[in-house]
Amino acid sequence: MGFKKMDNSLGFADLALASSLKHNRSLKLMEKLDKSIEWSRIEAILLSHYTIGTSGEGADAYPPMLLFKCMLLQKWFRINSDPELENQINDRLSFKKFLGLSFAKPSPDHSTFSRFRSRLSKNAMDQINSEILRQFESKGLTINEGIAVDARLVKSASRPVSNKKLRELKEKSNSPEGKLDKNGKPKKFSRDLDSDWVVQKDIPHYGLKEHAAVDTNHGFILATTITPSSVNDTNYLPYCTVYSRHTKQKIEKVYADKGYAGKPNREFLAGNKIADGIMRKDSTTAKLTEYEIERNKKISKVRYIVEQYFGISHLKDNAKRARFTDIAKNKFDGWYRQTAYNISKGLKILKVATV
Repeated sequence: MGFKKMDNSLGFADLALASSLKHNRSLKLMEKLDKSIEWSRIEAILLSHYTIGTSGEGADAYPPMLLFKCMLLQKWFRINSDPELENQINDRLSFKKFLGLSFAKPSPDHSTFSRFRSRLSKNAMDQINSEILRQFESKGLTINEGIAVDARLVKSASRPVSNKKLRELKEKSNSPEGKLDKNGKPKKFSRDLDSDWVVQKDIPHYGLKEHAAVDTNHGFILATTITPSSVNDTNYLPYCTVYSRHTKQKIEKVYADKGYAGKPNREFLAGNKIADGIMRKDSTTAKLTEYEIERNKKISKVRYIVEQYFGISHLKDNAKRARFTDIAKNKFDGWYRQTAYNISKGLKILKVATV
């Protein structure tokens, strides 16, 4: 089994529509997005991580580059389901042009998108996101001068249940009989067993938590991951910092709110020779000094950029609610959002810079 050959030569349908496409605004946008990235480098990473069956029987697989671009379309245009993504690709000429699909050829089946997600590793996504940021760095955009770290709550994709009921469901799912359906195949759970409860500002929340780091210069997403909502934010400052480094330049400074204050995080930054931009808070033995209050105000004017990402991604991608009931799938969904967001962000910055 190999990859399907994508024939980019013009067919009758392509020729018939060629004149009208010159005035298609969506097509012009897709052309700009397509030209903003050297896709051959992304394709090389995908091919090194993406495996297909070795059997000589059966239909050839879609190239991973085409499927990866489909995932980006889903994020850029807030397409909430894989069946709807399939419909949109079949319906929109600009999408097919971006994907390199002839107008006469159908979109991959929606089930293909689901299988594609499960075949990429975290390592592959890390390499892809690093490559995209390095490409923008080569065009003059600096990204390592400072990062802002924060976390937000994400609603579960399923309805809430009590802690007692959740424990029962987890115990059942971990038992041998709970892992398989009546046909002996791995069971698919409609219940989110990875979410849990947390109380924030006296309001109970059932779901997950996204931890993210954002570049303070331009707003690129440098790191993101998903955990159960009860996980303490402060524990993820080292994770977000480590996964924020995508270039050879070291990270200069880390900004964070009072929730990340504490000796472990300060020692982590000091040990790695990274400037401390964590806001201070009152302790049981001492109140904040005037200097520390002013310092907090200055930091808050910088770290707002991560909250800006949270707001934009919710508006554009409904990011405050999980798409899946499986935490691993939600992590990959976040990494695809990171890729799509950074490409769009880089294109806008470079467009303004050249005006």
